[in-house]
Amino acid sequence: MRIKVETPNAPAAIGPYSQAIKAGGFLFISGQIPIDPATGRMTVDTTSQTKQVMRNLEAILAAEGLTFADVVKTTIYLTNLDDFARVNEVYGSYFELDPPARATVQVAALPKGAKVEIDAVAVLR
Repeated sequence: MRIKVETPNAPAAIGPYSQAIKAGGFLFISGQIPIDPATGRMTVDTTSQTKQVMRNLEAILAAEGLTFADVVKTTIYLTNLDDFARVNEVYGSYFELDPPARATVQVAALPKGAKVEIDAVAVLR
């Protein structure tokens, strides 16, 4: 069984995908870019973009009564690996104990010109 998860507290999907799907005891969260759901806008600098991405992930987790402590895997997509330290600093502040497994990759481009995108998998309670 799979169940679509949506919250108005994170950006609506901008294509044929869901914000998240519950299946097999997990919550699979689609890649989040730094769109502020209240304004539909993105900030320019990498640090503030990463903060917004984490807020978007947090909103989707909260919609299912979860927190970052429930996240078991993430993937970070960066358009420039030179931004790794800035992204890592913000990201790390959300996972102070037992951070999840993670991959970080550089990509040629991200939707809407974003500099960072993060997806996540969480264990359902």
